[in-house]
Amino acid sequence: MSMVYLKSPSTDPAFNLALEQFVFDKMDRSKEYFMLWQNNNAVIVGKNQNTFGEVNPKVVEEKGVKVIRRLSGGGAVYHDLGNLNFTFIMDAKEASDLDIKLFCQPVASLLQELGADAQVNGRNDITIDGKKFSGNSQYLKEGRVMHHGTIMFNSDLDVVAAVLNVAGDKFQSKASKSVKSRVTNVKPYLKPDLTLEEFQNQLVSYVFGKMPVETYSLTEKDIEEIEKIKVERYAQWDWNYGKSPEYTVQKERRIDGCGKIEAHMNTKDGKIVEVKFYGDFFGVSDHGELSKLLEGCELKREALERMLVNTEIEKYFHGISVNQFIDILL
Repeated sequence: MSMVYLKSPSTDPAFNLALEQFVFDKMDRSKEYFMLWQNNNAVIVGKNQNTFGEVNPKVVEEKGVKVIRRLSGGGAVYHDLGNLNFTFIMDAKEASDLDIKLFCQPVASLLQELGADAQVNGRNDITIDGKKFSGNSQYLKEGRVMHHGTIMFNSDLDVVAAVLNVAGDKFQSKASKSVKSRVTNVKPYLKPDLTLEEFQNQLVSYVFGKMPVETYSLTEKDIEEIEKIKVERYAQWDWNYGKSPEYTVQKERRIDGCGKIEAHMNTKDGKIVEVKFYGDFFGVSDHGELSKLLEGCELKREALERMLVNTEIEKYFHGISVNQFIDILL
């Protein structure tokens, strides 16, 4: 299967997320795609996150930062023009699981060749000296995978620290105290005169290796369709923020290998009336299905075990067991 290179002509974050969806949904499935794109100041939140809990609204307003929700799970990331984003779209080897390291390794390997000791760590990070410069996530649908990641080449780390309203439990297991101390740019580890554009060209060459670089330029019709996707989804407040109803019970837990899960429940007479899930977890199935399944179930371990006996909980929350999930609800 041949690979096609596509560079976005825009720095509008809503357009670029619509572009990813367009390539994933509409373009020739017999080909693989590698995309590079940049956004003006934006926070991109994971599909499953409660946006209000992830960003500092005062900083968002002051700095003119756009907040856009993506199709994939994982945590919130900050984008500016010092950041380079990459996307792989191709057939999934196994459409029921996530293999994030497979797509992160080319970035880490190139940086190692350039003198930076980059390592793929944890669920979805690439780090240098234990500091994160790349967050990654994936979206799986109908046998295809979209993997996208950030590369903070020369981002404004002060804005990163200010705009991401990180919950206190999110980094409990890490020694550093501030967002800024946990992240880094790539540029200080490379030759001083290496520009972002030069790095971008080297990344394209490294990804394609000995394969010819087949490029694709968007047509006017393509752009019309992308703008339509943008207007209908990524420019909508309901998609990016969503309405957050009041809940009578809120549970929260961070689990190694999975991430943070919040369960927001309305209950009556000891039964679940409604439950919604938020967090920076990954999953390959819509957790709305699980929410429907749990409606009417008693909030007792035995009842929950019976209800979930035939449920593959890892489809919704990658990296946890049924018992761990029940512990969250109780």
